[in-house]
Amino acid sequence: MKIREIRTRVVQWQGETTPLPAHFCTNPMDLLALPRSSMKTFAFHGWLIVEVEADDGTVGIGNAALAPLVTKAVVDQYLTPLLVGQNPWDIEFLWQHMYRNTMAFGRKGVGMTAISAVDIALWDLLGKAAKQPVFRLLGGRTKARIPVYASRLYSTGLENMAAEALRYKADGYKAMKLRFGWGPNDGAAGMQRNVELVRAVREAVGDEIDVMADAYMGWTLDYAKRMLPLLESFHLRWLEEPVIPDDVRGYAELRSYGRVPIAGGEHEFTVYGFRDLLEAHALDYIQFDTNRVGGISQARKICALAEAFSIPVVPHAGQMHNFHVVMASLNCPMAEFFPPVDVEVGNELFWYIFDGEPTPVDGLIDLDDDKPGLGITINEERLGKFQIIS
Repeated sequence: MKIREIRTRVVQWQGETTPLPAHFCTNPMDLLALPRSSMKTFAFHGWLIVEVEADDGTVGIGNAALAPLVTKAVVDQYLTPLLVGQNPWDIEFLWQHMYRNTMAFGRKGVGMTAISAVDIALWDLLGKAAKQPVFRLLGGRTKARIPVYASRLYSTGLENMAAEALRYKADGYKAMKLRFGWGPNDGAAGMQRNVELVRAVREAVGDEIDVMADAYMGWTLDYAKRMLPLLESFHLRWLEEPVIPDDVRGYAELRSYGRVPIAGGEHEFTVYGFRDLLEAHALDYIQFDTNRVGGISQARKICALAEAFSIPVVPHAGQMHNFHVVMASLNCPMAEFFPPVDVEVGNELFWYIFDGEPTPVDGLIDLDDDKPGLGITINEERLGKFQIIS
């Protein structure tokens, strides 16, 4: 088997989009106090689709959501020439070839996102060629079904958040995650608004449901240190991305207090990046995203490394490339799940672009043993609502 062709296209959502209100979700832009909604910077309304076709006609599907136009250019100009004519079963060699060939600019960020999209497509291709789901190529089942947590609960008013949390509880979720809406520029009053968000959700669902909270890189170390004692009584399972990803020392300091478990890694890359986080004792939970971190080839290595440190891995975002990694790793206790909603931030676009995503039942999902590869297909009909850039 040889790789015959690699096709890429960016799909840009053209339909209705739910407006993002003020204090919807903290993020790194908040410190700049710009007049426009800062969360728009982190909306994902474009998506990159990568298709790797073998000479027998088998096609593997990969994807990426970070800077899709730039990521597409990296795949087209730098990665495709390395891969066409190669044997996809030499997947470790192919990953190393992409990584080392783009070392000067591709170690992190867009370059690694491009490698991730191609690598995911290669694993999907291999699963289809072997007539096995990807999780079996990674070692098989480690759990009967995957527990998932409902991930939304943006700052849209206390009554709305409480009602939304109760819906998730009624649907059988045993865990859910909210977003903070206020950061350092909002002062002590904003801290109290954040506490009110957590209190509203905790009081709605009670103490037998795990609650997590995400600052999405929007706080400083000083602000996070002041927030920790205010959050301690709510027994959060974790506080996510309290500071920017480059502040590894800040993560380690927050974790050292032992007041609230610290999670992060959504914006970290490769096994080397996570080696540094683990050796710094910076995290209680690792949250890489497979379509950023280096693909499935790196995700499985990070899971193994984290297991040796007894640090659980709960990948960022749902989506099948993450679910297969979770199924195959005993060190992944659960997965994130974005409930289908009207388009707002853009995470929900995966539901529009691809068919095959599992739907939770009582907070659990399963992967089909009889679906080879990742088990997804591109919904070409729904792509009619997107601008296509080939």
